[in-house]
Amino acid sequence: MAFLLRRISKSLILIPINQETRLINTDSAPKDVAKAIRDSFRSSWNWDTLTTKFESVKLDGGLVERVLLELKEPIDAKRALGFFHWAAHRKSFEHGVWSYSITIHILARARLLMDARALLESVLKKTAENGSKFSVVDSLLSSYEVTASNPFVFDLLLQAYAKLRMFETGFDTALVWKIYEHMVGKRNYPNEETIKILIDALCKEGKLKKYVDMFDRIHGKRCSPSVIVNTSLVFSILEEGRVEEGLMLLRRMLQKNMVLDTIAYSLIVYAKVKQGDVCSAWEVYEEMLKRGFRANSFVYTLFMGAHCEGGRIEEAQSMMNEMENMDLKPFDESYNLLIEGCAKAGRVEASLSYLKKMVENGFIPCRSAFNEMVGKLCETGDAEQANTMFTILLDKGFLPDSITYAHLIDGYGRKGEIQEVVKLYYEMESRLLSPGALVFTSVIKSFCQCGKVEEAERYFGIMKDRSIAPSLCVYETLIANHFDKGNAERALHLKNEMELIASI
Repeated sequence: MAFLLRRISKSLILIPINQETRLINTDSAPKDVAKAIRDSFRSSWNWDTLTTKFESVKLDGGLVERVLLELKEPIDAKRALGFFHWAAHRKSFEHGVWSYSITIHILARARLLMDARALLESVLKKTAENGSKFSVVDSLLSSYEVTASNPFVFDLLLQAYAKLRMFETGFDTALVWKIYEHMVGKRNYPNEETIKILIDALCKEGKLKKYVDMFDRIHGKRCSPSVIVNTSLVFSILEEGRVEEGLMLLRRMLQKNMVLDTIAYSLIVYAKVKQGDVCSAWEVYEEMLKRGFRANSFVYTLFMGAHCEGGRIEEAQSMMNEMENMDLKPFDESYNLLIEGCAKAGRVEASLSYLKKMVENGFIPCRSAFNEMVGKLCETGDAEQANTMFTILLDKGFLPDSITYAHLIDGYGRKGEIQEVVKLYYEMESRLLSPGALVFTSVIKSFCQCGKVEEAERYFGIMKDRSIAPSLCVYETLIANHFDKGNAERALHLKNEMELIASI
């Protein structure tokens, strides 16, 4: 634990703390009026007396804020609530989100929970009607310091969202994590009810399985809901590129035993790799092994990704072999990296071999990896092999895109197999995939290579009818074929059209 905390500390740079406090028109609210209203509430005047005494005072946001802050201490919390309700009944005044937020903070700090919940639900309903879904959170965050509030208020906020079923109706789950991050940042840690809400948010985002599988690979067995939630937050922050913030949060969680050491080591490795510091990441990994923690497929895959990105394909392949020899199971990302990396490096046979092994182990490749491999196979004249694997994957639920079809069409076009080109084009349309410029370019080039310039012109017309701009390559191909066919008039027309478009 101590080493981990030191390791994280070395990785952090100083992050400036924003101490700016937001106040609305405070200077415009005379202090003596605010104090007079405060004293009147402390004297327990009734509403009629208060209204008579302050009839000439025009309430605005600045004055209401000043009075509420004069009554922000827990001993005055009920008086602050009384003032809030009295102000709401004054003519020509309506509470905004800011005055709601200040009052909620005051009530939460004084543990007047029923009243705080009631105001939270009221302001959430109010803002939901006008579409200001982030306004309550932003306002509570901005008014937190000035009210000397308690982080418990964010627990109440999450519970209010859940009670009003706002998450179920499509409310942005990013909001949940924004609140939770702030809670942990303020050293307020979630209770069981909040953990359930956060797990529900992961389900709504479709990320629960991703994180559970990831932590299973790292830890070797199922983690508790609280560990899943805490680690998901840190990982998502690191994934966004906020590495220093993520490591600082990880350090805080380690101090409170909120994450497991094995997972913490792996996340530090991930952060180092994310920063491009592979050497330092490897040092952390070696320290992890020295301290008795097992290697895991998540960390190995991180290093494989770094090697592939750096063009060190042999090192990446070596790590895959080492991982398999240690009985660590590669997962989909492990295979995807090598399929794509080997294809980019021109190692098409190796790429195809990893794809076959991936399918045998029950995984489906991502589109980018498969498309890269298909493109290379078609370039080397092996469109049949690419199409065979494509058919196998379609039966297993693979979802192709226009790039997949463009590569296959280009591959068959190179071989002069025009029937396969047409078949793939209509298969694509039957899947409701709109052929883009890349597909039309491949189709037109394929027909031209077979000497069927009339058919190429037909697809050229379809392309233009669909408002897809032909590339210079398309024009040049058609022009060259028309000249070859002795149709100089059409060739010159296309040449003029191409030059006109190029000049615009």
